Parts: sequence; C-alpha cells; structure tokens
Amino acid sequence: MKEKQAARAGVPGTVAVRLRAAAAALVTVAAGLGIRSVAGGEVAKYAGDALYTVLIHTLVVLLVPRVRPLSAAAAALAVSWAVELAQLTGVPAGLARQSTVARLVLGSTFNVPDLFWYAAGAALAWAVHSRLPSGAGPARSGGAGPARRARRT
Repeated sequence: MKEKQAARAGVPGTVAVRLRAAAAALVTVAAGLGIRSVAGGEVAKYAGDALYTVLIHTLVVLLVPRVRPLSAAAAALAVSWAVELAQLTGVPAGLARQSTVARLVLGSTFNVPDLFWYAAGAALAWAVHSRLPSGAGPARSGGAGPARRARRT
C-alpha cells in the first residue's frame, strides 16, 4: 500500500519536471532565434552550437525526467558530437540540400570548433540543471525523496 502511495507521489514531480523541461526547451529555442536576430558571424554560430546541446539536454530531461544532470549533459554532448562527426560522411549535407529541417538539425559541414562549443553547452546545461530544486526526488538530489522516505516508515 505504501509503495503505491510513494509511486503516486512521484507522478506530480515527474509532470513538474517535464513541464520545466518543455519550458526550458522553448526558452532555449527563443534564445537561439534571439541571438541570430541581433548577432551575426561567429558569435551567433557558436552560441547556436552551445544552445543546440542545451536543447538536446532539455529534451533528454523531457523524455527521462528523473535523469541525473550529469547523465543528461553527457547524453546531450554525445548526440551533438555524433551529429557533428556524421557530417564527415557527407550524408547530412545531402539531406540538408533536400530539407530545411535536416539542415537545421543535422547541419552540413564538419567544423572542429563546434565540438568545443557543444561541450560548453553541455556544461552550461549541467550547471543549470544541477542547481534546480530536486522536485523529482532521489534521482536528482541523491537524498531522501518520497519513495525513500516511504520505505523507511
């Protein structure tokens, strides 16, 4: 009985985390568009690279709300680097010629500095995520969330 109550107690926390992640994704996209509208050249490009990884981080949290900040940042960085390295094959460039969405998501040209800026974005996402309130329970904080407290009583 107490396990069912503990499981139900985690649902609102999960919903809240997903809502925050969705809001963070929207803010990240808005930030990227905003930077593009006021800056150009390398500033906009590299800020966009970092925000690309931040967006992936928010999507990881949206899909797996109890993910630890470091795990989410590592997953986001791995995806970002995989997409960048895939550009060495020429496949993303071919897809980018056929689709604007593919061009935005996959890019087209490999650029070594992008790897650094993806890491900067992952570090930023980790720093923000790790300082959020631990509304999702033990997986975020490592402390005694609702499920652990319920088991002890």
